[in-house]
Amino acid sequence: MTTPLTFDLGGDLTVHRLGYGTMWLTGPGVWGEPADRPGAIRVVQAAVEQGVDFIDTADSYGPLVSERIIADALHPYPPGVVVATKAGMVRPGPGVFVPVGRPAYLKQQVELSLRHLKVERIDLIQLHRIDPEVPLADQLGAFAELKEQGKVRHIGLSEVSVEQLKEARGITEIASVQNLYNLVNRQSQAVLDYATAAGIAFIPWFPIATGDLARPGSPVAEIADEVGATPAQVALAWLLHISPVVLPIPGTTSLEHLTENLQAAKLTLSEDEVARLNALA
Repeated sequence: MTTPLTFDLGGDLTVHRLGYGTMWLTGPGVWGEPADRPGAIRVVQAAVEQGVDFIDTADSYGPLVSERIIADALHPYPPGVVVATKAGMVRPGPGVFVPVGRPAYLKQQVELSLRHLKVERIDLIQLHRIDPEVPLADQLGAFAELKEQGKVRHIGLSEVSVEQLKEARGITEIASVQNLYNLVNRQSQAVLDYATAAGIAFIPWFPIATGDLARPGSPVAEIADEVGATPAQVALAWLLHISPVVLPIPGTTSLEHLTENLQAAKLTLSEDEVARLNALA
């Protein structure tokens, strides 16, 4: 099966579908600076050198650490590189994320992201989580105001249901949705189906979850052997094959794993192989 290698994010930003996620370019618990900051910078640079032009981050990674690493690695940004970030989470401590969707807070965080990323406009700002204490129209309205001011190009969501996505689209134009989705966990299948039908980018976070499915003799391992790839590459290639709107963002701090992951874009799976992987759900 052949699959398109690019996607027009928001209809006007053409990116290669296999991107890079920066959540782990921090300390333990997504907190503080990484142990090897120069190494983290090098991985970001290597991703772009190997063809990545879609990078995903968030103000809460660190907090503020990964955005600064991206800027240190890439600014001034090479033409065509799209950086997506998120706002809407506060960090009381390591491993703790708490949704805060007050409009004033969201606007402040976007202003900080502009500063830390060293850009004049955020390509894609994503509401990191919907705050149940604040009307969704107020949360997305804050981003929409910034879009009107030219500080935001496109707006996305993270971890939402189909009903929430529909509600959001009634408030403002939605370019993307980022939900947990992989070979092992397909609880967001309905959201993926909706995004596919609507032409909305679907960004699966934690895309390489294979677990027992990748053990020797397992279906994923068997297919990996058949196509001369690793189980992680098969998991990513499967994501690229199941829908043209899927933009996986595997993250790593290893140059070796980065190269391994990106090779998945060159992997062709047959209809039978995709069907066998689909049946693992």
